[in-house]
Amino acid sequence: MKIVADSKIPFLKGILETVAHEVLYVPGTEITSDVVREAQVLLTRTRTRCDRSLLEGSKVKFIGTATIGTDHIDLDYCQHHGIAVVNAPGCNAPAVAQWVHATILQWMKAHAVARPITLGIVGVGHVGSIVARWAQQLGYRIMLNDPPLAEDGTAPLPLHMPHCSLRDLQRECDIITFHTPLTSDGKHPTWHLCNESFVQGLERCKLIVNAARGAVCDNAALLHWQGDVALDCWEHEPAINQDLLDKAFVATPHIAGYSRQGKMRGTAMVIDALNTHYGWHLPVPQVDRPLLGASTVTPQLIIDSYNPLHDTCSLKASPHQFEALRNNYPLRNEV
Repeated sequence: MKIVADSKIPFLKGILETVAHEVLYVPGTEITSDVVREAQVLLTRTRTRCDRSLLEGSKVKFIGTATIGTDHIDLDYCQHHGIAVVNAPGCNAPAVAQWVHATILQWMKAHAVARPITLGIVGVGHVGSIVARWAQQLGYRIMLNDPPLAEDGTAPLPLHMPHCSLRDLQRECDIITFHTPLTSDGKHPTWHLCNESFVQGLERCKLIVNAARGAVCDNAALLHWQGDVALDCWEHEPAINQDLLDKAFVATPHIAGYSRQGKMRGTAMVIDALNTHYGWHLPVPQVDRPLLGASTVTPQLIIDSYNPLHDTCSLKASPHQFEALRNNYPLRNEV
């Protein structure tokens, strides 16, 4: 058994060596077809595109990504070639919710905005549901938009709240935050969901937040919009738009989910999947924060836990260091 693993997946080294004759730790951008050719297991993050060009002719039969998303993996190719794919859904959701609420509180402080505000949440899965629950505790009025979840009908929206259209959010929300996966087809594609037409239709909104995927928000549309933006995810990253970086109130290098607990959960979920798939008994890291985030939050708890303006200063000072800032980020603790 040979395993190739992204060298930036934390809490992993020393665990796999008991079941593999070779474990190769490689930076994600250096995982090539030659590197994976003889490997049966590939463990990745989002920077490795897992498709035909990488996998053709290899022995890979299991891909585990220690991330919530799978848009960097060609799932159709893997299915047709008998490659099992697992991800880590919700692993960093409390950390992203922490980033979102810390950002909103810093923006409200900087602009002397008093509560209550109306917060629109687009996408109420793992992250959006925590954002909504904490927003209710913080005294915000909340509007939820998630057409696939609303149409599914098997589970209520978070807090048993009604579903609102995007037009409703455009009319009534002071802040809108996006928490959808990135999709380009199907009934409800999210690529450029926040586009020129969307921002032109905003009536009250003064802040757009994106901690989902970069292309959920058309960055050119955000640049030309008159309101504020807070971005952790960018189109074309790490080659981000300098003008949009200058404009952004909060600008971070795709680290919203980079908590110690979130990283530990991601690794634990992949190891647990390996144990299930291969019948192994590898030790699974234990996490000291709940998967669904803190049960109760206050503005002070959030502000004390994280200040996104510090990371914003770092990125604005050295935008060419986007990848280095991300790869060497000092993992923070969740609320």
